[in-house]
Amino acid sequence: MTERRKAIVFPKNQNFLTQLGENILLAYKRRNYTQTLLSERTGLSRATIRKIEQGDPTVSMGHYVAVLGVLGLASDLALVAKDDELGRKLQDIALLRSTQ
Repeated sequence: MTERRKAIVFPKNQNFLTQLGENILLAYKRRNYTQTLLSERTGLSRATIRKIEQGDPTVSMGHYVAVLGVLGLASDLALVAKDDELGRKLQDIALLRSTQ
């Protein structure tokens, strides 16, 4: 059996995942949902729901999306990287250099 590769997540980025997990936890608590209800509606185990709450990087993005979908928040993912300020600045610099 081949060994599964794990994503390398640096501490700064782990903080973002931890915050996402906390946001998901708060969102389902506000709706008076339980881990069991999320598990039933997503088909994920309660252990996976707990890992998502903790921002575990070994949980697939699809599982995070499944939970966000149950919460009505999946469309929020479309906002990630939407405003690429650094990319636009780099592009503008390159455009200015090409006109000189």
